[in-house]
Amino acid sequence: MIRVTLPAHLRKLAQVDGEVQLEVAGQVTQRSVLDALEARYPMLRGTIRDHVTLKRRAFVRFFGCGQDLSHEPADALLPDAIATGAQPFMIVGAIAGG
Repeated sequence: MIRVTLPAHLRKLAQVDGEVQLEVAGQVTQRSVLDALEARYPMLRGTIRDHVTLKRRAFVRFFGCGQDLSHEPADALLPDAIATGAQPFMIVGAIAGG
């Protein structure tokens, strides 16, 4: 079971409280986690990744195990602690401004 934390506005959109738990078949990568998340919560499609290119939106970041995973390849394996559910895969809305 993969644990995913979402920013407040996406939790509200998906109508969930707290962490989301997902079953991910096969290798645990950013792509497989986001595919499973969007399959379970279709209202999130296009909010985290572009509809066409499936690239991460500019103001969304991915973190896990104390690392910024945002610029890792979408098909790179996530750390074992995320794959086993010991640590969450965190989706964070970036803050911009001055």
